[in-house]
Amino acid sequence: MSFDFLSLESIQEIAHHYGYWAVFLGILIENLGVPLPGETITLAGGFLAGSGELSYWVVLGCAIVGAVLGGNIGYWIGRWGGWPLLLNLGKFFRLREEKLLEFKAQFSQNAGKTVFLGRFVALLRIVASPLAGIVEMPYLQFTLYNFAGASAWAIVMVTSAFFAGKFIPLEQLVGWAARFGIVTFLVVVAWFAIPMWLESRKAESEKIP
Repeated sequence: MSFDFLSLESIQEIAHHYGYWAVFLGILIENLGVPLPGETITLAGGFLAGSGELSYWVVLGCAIVGAVLGGNIGYWIGRWGGWPLLLNLGKFFRLREEKLLEFKAQFSQNAGKTVFLGRFVALLRIVASPLAGIVEMPYLQFTLYNFAGASAWAIVMVTSAFFAGKFIPLEQLVGWAARFGIVTFLVVVAWFAIPMWLESRKAESEKIP
């Protein structure tokens, strides 16, 4: 998910003109829960590093620091005011509070994995940190998973763009990353939704005499 007015050409231009700041702020703002294309900006930064316009290590450092810092801010946004907002969204989509509590419990059981792996998942990368705050995941635990996930994600994205960008157009690289993110998002949705659906069916069957 990204802002429609930010085309790939615009992102490349932003990365070209603002360099390291674009990478740092792009992924930081995305981790606050704002649907900015931080992944694409990071790939563009790695691509520019591969062409010699930017330093690989500085781009990597900006991506890691931006992701870690953004994740921490997103966590505290969720911790301080996320649950009331989620309840209001639930009312808008006609979801009962009981269902949201079930989701909260399910997320809490898998919070560490979700924060780490969520870095590689479209949409989940945006909401994982605020959700971790909403379910009150222990901050030290969040910090460890957040740093590990941010580092692993940044290394994969920047390094892929740095090397693959020498042989593959950035457009194709971004397309591959987007498709991978969508597929993994569907897998994660199924991971949460199927157990909840099975439990709901089981509860309904137990009510039948």
